[in-house]
Amino acid sequence: MPLLAGLEEAAADAAGAAEVVRGRLRVSVDPWFARTILASKLQQFLARYPLLSIDFSTSNYREEMMTGIDVAVRFGPPDASSLIARKLLETRVITVAAPAYLERHVVPRSPHDMVHHEALLFRDPQTGLPFVWSFQRGSEIIDVNVSGRLVVDDPSAALSACVAGQGVYQSLLLGLAPFLARGELIQILPDWSDELWPLYAYHPSRHLPPAKVRAFLDFIQDIAKQEVPGDDRQCGKP
Repeated sequence: MPLLAGLEEAAADAAGAAEVVRGRLRVSVDPWFARTILASKLQQFLARYPLLSIDFSTSNYREEMMTGIDVAVRFGPPDASSLIARKLLETRVITVAAPAYLERHVVPRSPHDMVHHEALLFRDPQTGLPFVWSFQRGSEIIDVNVSGRLVVDDPSAALSACVAGQGVYQSLLLGLAPFLARGELIQILPDWSDELWPLYAYHPSRHLPPAKVRAFLDFIQDIAKQEVPGDDRQCGKP
């Protein structure tokens, strides 16, 4: 059946039908990117392609992420695989806290001060363990063994807890800019925020992806260029 499907698609390509963006597109997107950036933009994409529908799901996990999926979007460096990976952007890793939290605690002056603070921990979906907190200034990198009583696997939950003053949160500048602009969050240790974290789009390896996949990849690439804060970096090369 995969061979027959490939032959049928090749015939469609030759006839020019592959240039028509149609059918059902199945995507799996990192929850943070989906909720803060992508979901509100999908109406534009669907309006552009009236013959297309989207089956949209969110997940942090990479295991079997392409099962029944046309395009997957995940943060972090790509693993070695047969998938084609396109880097969409790189965003800085920053550390933030709410004004209410900083009113009750001494503001950290160095990464080592973080051992005295309540950290909101985010579980690495690959290992099941909380991410290690790293602070980077130029080429200098300091890993800090932070501790906290709340461990989450949903960045939106950690963000809500942080805004409420529960603790200090280390996350991505992408999606946090509105909270910083409104004063709901304050960046701490800004001189130690040079670490960059990439966002990749994946699709199965093939000579020419279907038109619907190519259209979606181009669309999210454009979003990355528009939505990343000014001092972050956009990329478009596979």
